[in-house]
Amino acid sequence: MHFLPDSQTNLAIYLINMDGATERLTAMQEKLSALSLNFERVAGIDGRKLEFPIKEFSELSYKLMHGRRTTPAEVGCYLSHVECAKRLLDSHADFALILEDDVTLEKDILDTIDRAARHSNDWDLLRITTVNRGKKYPFRALGNGRSLALALTREKGAGAYVMNREAARWITKRLVPMRLAYDIAFDLEYLDGLKAAFVYPLAGSQYSPHETQIQHNIRQYKLPVWRYLTVLPYRTYLEVSRFFARGSDLLAYKLYRR
Repeated sequence: MHFLPDSQTNLAIYLINMDGATERLTAMQEKLSALSLNFERVAGIDGRKLEFPIKEFSELSYKLMHGRRTTPAEVGCYLSHVECAKRLLDSHADFALILEDDVTLEKDILDTIDRAARHSNDWDLLRITTVNRGKKYPFRALGNGRSLALALTREKGAGAYVMNREAARWITKRLVPMRLAYDIAFDLEYLDGLKAAFVYPLAGSQYSPHETQIQHNIRQYKLPVWRYLTVLPYRTYLEVSRFFARGSDLLAYKLYRR
């Protein structure tokens, strides 16, 4: 656990790593050691070893809302993130930095999180990475060349992010059973009154030389196009609601600052 001096808070760091993925673990140990980051390894759940059905996964909702057959790798990834939320709640930490084992972090990551934690009323989830390039709208300077920012469109990827205890409770209570891929589900915090923000410019990257463990052969799980008659209206609702919810927050921030 790390003590963050400016915000006077405690940060736990959880690294999700599948058993047997020793090359990834070694690479992350070297990266995090170079940044003097102490972490707890969380054994990633191998969805291929699960015996479906399980109560933590809604197959029907997944088909209707996500347009895919049961995808074991995505289920395992999802439940691994839920396990990290549970560990935060079982700890004495105020926040947790969640890392997948294919990310790279900038040298100022701890300082950036510390500065962001001083403005903890602005966010419950603090995103460090994304695989999208959507526009980010800064609303609060952190004083180190970075800002807190909002994204009005969907941003995929959950390689590195910080959660507070309220977000951890939301993940363990409201996001289970699984109905969507994790990076879609945790991007819907606004539907339950929580707040998410990005660090901008990003303080990490998800681009990795390691082959993805989730998207491999993902096409075999996709359902016929006609099944998207339920998916597309739902996705449209999410895009519209996200834009207006976060857009309203952004406007409020701008007006308040004036």
